[in-house]
Amino acid sequence: MIAKFTSFKQKFDEKINFFLLYGENEALIEEVIEKLFKLNFSNNIFRYDEGELLEGIDGFNNLVFNRSLFEENQLIIIYRATDKIFGIISKIIDQKPSNLKIIIKSEILEKKSKLRNFFEKSKEALIIPFYEDNKQSLYFLAENFLKEKNISISPQKINFIIEKTNAKRKFLKNELEKISNYLVGKKEIDFEKLSKLINPNENHNIIELVDQCLSKNIKGTIQILNENNFSQDDSVLITRIFLKKLKKLLHLSKIFEKNKNIDETIFNARPPIFWKEKEIIKQQLLKQNKLEINKFIVEVNKIELQIKKNYNNSVRIILDFILSKCQKVINSNFSRY
Repeated sequence: MIAKFTSFKQKFDEKINFFLLYGENEALIEEVIEKLFKLNFSNNIFRYDEGELLEGIDGFNNLVFNRSLFEENQLIIIYRATDKIFGIISKIIDQKPSNLKIIIKSEILEKKSKLRNFFEKSKEALIIPFYEDNKQSLYFLAENFLKEKNISISPQKINFIIEKTNAKRKFLKNELEKISNYLVGKKEIDFEKLSKLINPNENHNIIELVDQCLSKNIKGTIQILNENNFSQDDSVLITRIFLKKLKKLLHLSKIFEKNKNIDETIFNARPPIFWKEKEIIKQQLLKQNKLEINKFIVEVNKIELQIKKNYNNSVRIILDFILSKCQKVINSNFSRY
């Protein structure tokens, strides 16, 4: 069956257990999975990339078909799906295993796609296309976000933010979060500050800087520092990105400490880690343990406090901190010899 996104919630409440979510709007698909599905399956969620599923097909079939009628409901999410798994999925839907929901997430599917055609014709499954947002839907998203945060920004500034993020939902949400963090303790933000704060290229460099530092990659960290001129506002943003990533790493390190399996830790992470980030997070987890991460969090909190007290010197403070972390890695490497 085909459903529009606007009527998806109603269809979700019906007794349908198989969903194909496809299209360009990956950020909206992830929102739907988070808000409608994961809340009901907090401890019984299994995630597969299509490649991982095909390589471990016996284990997947065992999970799906060899289950007790009395087991709790389970949710399986399959990422980056293509027609390669058409036979597997059609067999599952035909056999209707109990206490199980399956979400298949895919990019754009052509009309001739076997997977798409099967879901469109099936009465047991639901297919929902997710098209790119338009400016009106993004304005509505931004307006609701700002209302929830009790932030007052003019329509002109909202439109400016949407333009600066290339009308992409994922980028818009990131920038709104950044603005929300910036406005803590402040009443408003002018166009000049807004323009400096929202710069996709610079933001990418800041995230990359934090990632390289957490991975103890001295060469990569120094290169980014040399290639960029960070501002005072960037200094605040760097500390907050450090804290956000460190808290995520701390959570993962606790799981890794228990299961001793780095791949399983990353694969079963909640919320899921995008494939582009898996390798860098893996490096970060292998390079530092739970105690080191905790210590790092304390240090960043102290640096953030220093920046707030000495805002005019904030760039020097944050750069000195990052360079000091690099120096510690150098000293640690020399001490081995």
